[in-house]
Amino acid sequence: MSTLSAINPDSVLVLGATGKTGRRVTALLGPAARPASRSAATRFDWADPATWGPAVAGTTAVYVVPPENPLLLNDFVRLAVESGVSRLVLLSMRGAPDDDPFEAAVKGSGVEWTVLRPTWFMQNFDEDIFAPSVEQGEFALPAGDGVHPFIDVVDIAEVAVAALTRPGHHGQTYDLSGPEALSFPEMLARISAVTGKPVRYSDIESAEFTAQLRGLGFSEEIAELVTMLLELIRKGEEAHVSDGVRKVLGREPRTFADYLGSSRFA
Repeated sequence: MSTLSAINPDSVLVLGATGKTGRRVTALLGPAARPASRSAATRFDWADPATWGPAVAGTTAVYVVPPENPLLLNDFVRLAVESGVSRLVLLSMRGAPDDDPFEAAVKGSGVEWTVLRPTWFMQNFDEDIFAPSVEQGEFALPAGDGVHPFIDVVDIAEVAVAALTRPGHHGQTYDLSGPEALSFPEMLARISAVTGKPVRYSDIESAEFTAQLRGLGFSEEIAELVTMLLELIRKGEEAHVSDGVRKVLGREPRTFADYLGSSRFA
């Protein structure tokens, strides 16, 4: 009997179930998943605590895509544990400090926890923040020629499911990355080779990029965070490859070529 077939249906609450990682975690879990979001059948809204209790009731594990406010996560974790949840898997981010308040919320929960710290997502190029620029053929970022080991979100989802459903991951913080560090010009050239459409890359000032994000509706906090992370890439501080995928899954992470072959660009 497989691990997933032994799990009760509807027993793993997946927050952010319509997002890039959440919907893939949901698909991998199958009947064991209870997908939740503002638009899912199981409604969950960080801004509406009245939705939390019904969403978590009867579940034993939660895949946590956190809100912007760590105080909300603290309140939710307390409620989840009181409701009988015994395992939490948090989607964090590369470079999060050990005293990160979001991570502290799950680490101090009193139940089993696992923290995932992935790099930037490859799917950002066709599903999220970078997609409009790729489509328009004009890509402007404050990242220079710095390199970064982008990760395929499929790998994140598989690691998350392992931590949600198998023993041996309690108390672990996994740094997750792709297998190779590439620059934005390199990645855009590979995308262009697949699509046949050129994408021009420009290195711009950080303040200009932050203003662009604000104009797109991003909050000041998120706009500044994204800009800061790109500045780290420019400075060469984000080039290192992590081994978390291999540790958990026993294989190398997917390459950028693997991603392109299964993306909307193919």
